[in-house]
Order: sequence, then C-alpha cells, then structure tokens
Amino acid sequence: MDSKITEREQWTSRLGFILAAAGSAVGLGNLWGFAYRSSQGGGAAFVLLYLLIVLIVCLPVFVAEMALGRNTMTSTLLAPVKLAGKNWYPLGILFFIAPLGIASYYSVIMGWTADTLFHSLFIGLPKNLTEAETFFGSISTGKSVLLGHLLSLVLTALIVSSGIKKGIEKVTRFFMPILFIIIVVLAIWASTLSGAWEGYKTFLFKFDFAELTNPQTIRNAFTQAFFSLSLGIGIMVTYASYLNRKSNLPKLSIGVASLDTLVGLLAGFITFPIVLTFGLSDAISESTVGALFISIPTALGSYGAVGRIVAVAFFALAYIAAITSSVSLLEVPVSSLMDKFGFKRKNSVWLITVFLFLAGIPSALNLNIFATVDSIFGGVLLIFGGFLVSFFMGWVVPSKFNDELNASKVGIKTTRYLKFMTRWVAPPIIAFGLLISLFDLLKSWVS
Repeated sequence: MDSKITEREQWTSRLGFILAAAGSAVGLGNLWGFAYRSSQGGGAAFVLLYLLIVLIVCLPVFVAEMALGRNTMTSTLLAPVKLAGKNWYPLGILFFIAPLGIASYYSVIMGWTADTLFHSLFIGLPKNLTEAETFFGSISTGKSVLLGHLLSLVLTALIVSSGIKKGIEKVTRFFMPILFIIIVVLAIWASTLSGAWEGYKTFLFKFDFAELTNPQTIRNAFTQAFFSLSLGIGIMVTYASYLNRKSNLPKLSIGVASLDTLVGLLAGFITFPIVLTFGLSDAISESTVGALFISIPTALGSYGAVGRIVAVAFFALAYIAAITSSVSLLEVPVSSLMDKFGFKRKNSVWLITVFLFLAGIPSALNLNIFATVDSIFGGVLLIFGGFLVSFFMGWVVPSKFNDELNASKVGIKTTRYLKFMTRWVAPPIIAFGLLISLFDLLKSWVS
C-alpha cells in the first residue's frame, strides 16, 4: 500500500497529551449527551452501566488504541495495514469515515452553542418553555445555523492547521484548565438551588433495576461511554501516534478516562438541579437537544441577572469543550491524507473542512437527519469500531500489543490483565452491546 508518511510531530510532554486527549473526550457528549441519556435511562441505572462499561471495556480498548497508534507511528487509515496487511484496510477506512460523520453534525451543535452564548451575552434568554422552543427554532434553522456551522468549522480548521504543538496542544493547554474551573464553579452554584437534592436523587440515587435490562438504557450507556471517551473512531490511535516510546499507556488512559468521567458526573450535578428546580424534566427527556438548548436557557432566563451570568459561563464552557473535541475529529482525517498522499497539513485541513461543511448541511437544515446521523456515526459505528480494535489487538496482532505494554514498563500483572481483557472480555461484551444497540435503534426507527 503506497503511502507518503512524513516526519511526525510529538507532544511536548505527558501533560500535553493528557490535556489534548481529555479535551477530545470532554466535549458536548458530556454536557449534552450525559444528561439526556441519563434522563432517558432511569438515572442511577444508566450511570452504573456507564461506569461498568468504562471500567471493564473502555479502558482496555483505550490502551489498545494507543498501542496501535504508538507502535505504527502513522495515521489511522494506514495503521492497521502496517501491522496486519492490506486485508485490514477496511478498519482504517472506518477510522477515516467515522470522525468525518461525527464532525459533520458536531459543528452544527457548536453553531447552536455559539449562538446561545451570543444571546446570553448581548440579547437575553427566554423566560419560559414556549419562548425557549421558539428561540431554539430561530437558531437551528435558516442562515443562522449554516453560518454557525461554517464558523465553527473554520475555527477548528485554524487550530488544526497550526499543527500538534502550536495548534492542538497549545489550545488545549490554555482551555482545559479554564473548562475545569468553570464546571466546578457551576456545580457548586447548582448545589445551592432549591431542587438540587431532588436532582441528585434523580441523577444518582433513583435506581430502577428494570432499567438494567432495558435495551434503550444499554444502548445509551454504550454510546455515552464510547462517544465521550472518543473511542472506536481512531482519535486515540492518531493522538498516540504523536507519543514518545517512554510513555506509560495504561497510566495515560486512566488519567484521561478519569477526567472525562469526572466532567460527565459534574455536568449531571449542574444539569439535574437546574432541571428539577424549574420543572423541566419532560423537555430534557423528550428531545436530544432539550437538555442543552431548551431546558437550560429556560431555567436560567427566568433567574434574572444571576441566571444570565451563569448562562454565559455555561455556554462558554460548552463551546470550549466542543472546540477541544472538534479539533481531534478533524485531526484524524487530516493526518490520514497527509500520510497517504503526502498532502501538506494546511491543504489537507481546508480540503476536509470544505467537505465537512457540505456534508453537514442536511443535518443543519433537518433535525430528523441530524438525529439519524448521530445515531449511526455517534453510536453504533463507535461501538463497532471498539469491537474491531479489541479483536485486532487481542487476536490479530497480540505480539505488537504486548510490545507496547512492555515498552510502557508496566508490571506483569497489569500486562496480563490488559491482554486478558482485550482478548477475552472486551470483544464479547462489546459485541453484545452492539447487537442490543442495533436492535434498539432499528426498533426506534420502525416505531
């Protein structure tokens, strides 16, 4: 397979990688998806399933993806071929296509977020649910949504075109500390609301055992785990290809997964007190965008000047989280074009950006198409990709996986555990989650 792999940049430090990887993981999937899926899936039952999937399945897959990237030191399009031959080129293609699909509608959500932030700053927020639905209709249709979609893609492209050190790492080093500060402050503020305890009970302590076997809850938990950790779509393969050989892969994966899970839980500690305080439970559970763009503006808009200040902080937080994730989605296909065809970074960036703008227009103009694309690219394809990675590293090239664990200088017990989980545990559990997800998705389409 012909390729023109150029000399690769490297992260300047372990912290640089952690913040960049955490920036990819910590995105709108935490602030938007976590609350919505938790409200659909019985609160604590969903959270428990999510945590179990992260611990048992996602951590081994995370290490496996990083091992694939660091061992090959190439993009996701070529990495499987480099280790196992051209028969595994379809896996590289999956890793190339999936981020494109997600990025095409992710920038649409970023546009909505930016528009809501603008309204919070300069115009004001809706004061009731009817006004909020009208407000969302105004920012999600017509020229406004296309402009937000385009500007978000351009901003992402400018960052990625600057490279790893001067672009992605520099931006995440600046924005991630700000993100953590804002989310902690907002969680503390939300704890003072009258519905805080009721929100916590709904989110964490309301446990319905029936939800543990509910196909929708299982699908939501798998989707949230893989989406929020950016697994199954080649992002961690790409980011790990810029790591040096001395990096401890298990420690890095635990660090990133811990930060991501913490932010997801904190997002719940912000969203659910707001929702329960202002009686907006129906709005959050009935719409994929209800939590972020209808419920939150409604609640904060009726809270006066303090609510407006909180809204500015919240949607600034959401946009920062979105930017750090969108750059990772763009970097995957960009690095693939650079390695496969020898394109210069800037040419690759703008070529992909133009494609994403055109590909995202249907999602920008039709919420039903948006939801369908999200279900496919932001759901089942991630889980399918996670299955293929675990099978590939556990069964096809286990010696390469072992080499990377040895290079990480982890203990024998840790090495044996990760190899066992990647080979014997992760594939069947992910396959189960994939089948359940496909069944539930098809059922929802039919109904």
